[in-house]
Amino acid sequence: MSQTDSQKNKLLQTKLPTKWGNFTLYALAQNKDKKEHVALGMGDFSSEEPLLVRIHSECLTGDAFASLRCDCGPQLDAALEKIAELGRGLVIYLRQEGRGIGLVNKIKAYALQDQGQDTVEANLNLGFDADQRKFDAAADFLTALDIKQVRLMTNNPEKMAAIENANIEVIERIPTKYGKNPHNEHYLTTKTGKMGHLL
Repeated sequence: MSQTDSQKNKLLQTKLPTKWGNFTLYALAQNKDKKEHVALGMGDFSSEEPLLVRIHSECLTGDAFASLRCDCGPQLDAALEKIAELGRGLVIYLRQEGRGIGLVNKIKAYALQDQGQDTVEANLNLGFDADQRKFDAAADFLTALDIKQVRLMTNNPEKMAAIENANIEVIERIPTKYGKNPHNEHYLTTKTGKMGHLL
């Protein structure tokens, strides 16, 4: 491995006490996409037992402001709570707001949704793909932590494919059915009908 590759794969870490318990916060020194992704882990990763993992894309409105327009915040909370209960697991937090279109464009998409468009139509009308996210950085975290088998908390087949393409085995897919409410029913239906999510 070259010095450049070694630097790219350098794993930074620090302790992070939270309301769920004591976690370790990880970051890669350099990511290919130049974004500052992080991961929040608990427990011993040296065991050969498959690790419970949630790959979570940043959602300021849902994660920080408890928006009811999506199910992101409840999914993140449920994953951290479950990991704390087990005492072992990892949440990989990817900085790709608004399915990769960014916060300002997400607000523009929300405004189009207020006019009756669904989440896919809004993204397309703004000139974006329905989903612009990539999950390579999640695979990079798992590789850096030498994790070879996972139990993946997800409804998104693309996350599973990205992990498996990195030669990491998905032993089990655990559905994440949290956060449904009257404000996001159409959003969740669109994710199932147009984006192939397994709800």
